[in-house]
Amino acid sequence: MNGQDSLVQPLLTDFYQITMCYAYWKTGTHKEPAVFDVFFRKNPFHGEFTVFAGLEDCLRFVENFKFSQSDIEYVKKILPENAEPEFFEYLESLDGNDLTIEAVKEGSVVFPKVPLLTISGPLAMCQLIETSILNLVNYASLVATNAARFRQASGPDIQLLEFGLRRAQGPNGGLTASKYCYIGGFNGTSNVLAGKLYGIPVKGTQAHSFICSFSTPAELRTRSLKHKDSDTVGDLFEDSLEKRSWLLNQSKWGVVETEVSDGELAAFVAYAIAFPEGFLALIDTYDVLRSGVVNFVAVSLALHDFGYRSMGCRIDSGDLSYLSKELRSRFKAVSTLKPEYAFFEKMTIVASNDINEETIMSLNEQKHSIDAFGVGTHLVTCQKQPALGCVYKLVAQSDRPKIKLSQDVSKITIPGKKKCYRIFGKNGFAILDLMMLDSEPEPQPNQQILCRHPFEESKRALVNASKIVRLHEVYWSQGKITTPLPTLNDIKLHVNKSITEALRQDHRRYLNPTPYKVSVSEALYKFLHELWLQNAPIGQLE
Repeated sequence: MNGQDSLVQPLLTDFYQITMCYAYWKTGTHKEPAVFDVFFRKNPFHGEFTVFAGLEDCLRFVENFKFSQSDIEYVKKILPENAEPEFFEYLESLDGNDLTIEAVKEGSVVFPKVPLLTISGPLAMCQLIETSILNLVNYASLVATNAARFRQASGPDIQLLEFGLRRAQGPNGGLTASKYCYIGGFNGTSNVLAGKLYGIPVKGTQAHSFICSFSTPAELRTRSLKHKDSDTVGDLFEDSLEKRSWLLNQSKWGVVETEVSDGELAAFVAYAIAFPEGFLALIDTYDVLRSGVVNFVAVSLALHDFGYRSMGCRIDSGDLSYLSKELRSRFKAVSTLKPEYAFFEKMTIVASNDINEETIMSLNEQKHSIDAFGVGTHLVTCQKQPALGCVYKLVAQSDRPKIKLSQDVSKITIPGKKKCYRIFGKNGFAILDLMMLDSEPEPQPNQQILCRHPFEESKRALVNASKIVRLHEVYWSQGKITTPLPTLNDIKLHVNKSITEALRQDHRRYLNPTPYKVSVSEALYKFLHELWLQNAPIGQLE
């Protein structure tokens, strides 16, 4: 399943899907043609856009759908004893060959009410896959949207690294988060298994425990390092000590020898010997400015003598804006000490420590000097909103439209098989999404289209489109995937393009974003309201 674990199988469902399937079979309606829509009712995180993700996982699930013999035996145990044996033969025969799946392109921005997927096929089979489809789409889309919002907050040039595995909701949640944070705009992950399965760049430094494990230089058992471009071997620790003494004599530093931790220096040297071409040090174990940065610069200068160049440093506590600016100032000071140290001016500074969207925006306002953010808890757990709320609703059966009514108007479904379009204005940005009856003619650019709010009669507009894009393609039909699936990197690029090139800035902003319009055609509006009146009970007053 393209890396998805073996738990994604027919029994990854709610019990009521199986009981309904038995009831459909018992009443003989199980083979009736049906249409289900997958959609959500509200954008997450108080925003005005959502990123659709999880499509390939859904297709792989349908592609591999088959009850095993042990599955059948278990279903026999949980259903009543009087369940007819022929039903289990029917279950055993099921696969995805009779389904048709139309969907929005994965990585697209999507909006409430518009179907992300439309699934057509035999009623009972469509019903059986509901829970699994929702499971595969809900969290994937939520965490991809969260990642995209972090990318919007940080800007295009900052490196974003996902460090969330240890805080994720179990192993599967951790893998899903790593995969979909990457397509949402992150540059790498600390999750090694995600790197193996999905080809995501794996990044990481060290933890405070590694730094604390060295209390004195005597614990540094290996000190020698071979020069990068020759067979010369030298003592990296001694060279680092010399560089540190020289550095502390520079007037720009203002740090005394007794404030610097020798154990920290030993830890940095140990890590630099292990990774001379990938040295990135965690410098806040004791004191960032009085110890960490001094030891880091000393080891980096020593590495330079051996022909290597440090990658940078990470801070995981304290005032990140102040510290990053102080670090940048000191790196610039080092770059002026000798011409060959000029590379220090652009030394990478990584910041972590419970970072969320608001933290990044605040740091931006303070004009920080951070090059990369390591983000964990707030990203993968989606603390602002733990679920997207996608639903899976029957909209047609045997060519008869179906509608779910509710006293809460937002929960009323839009019935029937539909086709959906994104309408673009003269400025090149999307104006609205339009849903139409499947039988209606295609809307055309440069012709006025009457677009209506699904439920509010007075909200309507005539739209003259410069460009119209059909949102759905057929991805699964007659037992096979019918549209080529993009790579993870292709989806990642599409996410960025879909947000930045299709949506106006006011739809994307953090505070009070402008609501994006989702409309229906005049014909679908009339059809919806006629069906609504036909199915709504008439009250009686006495």
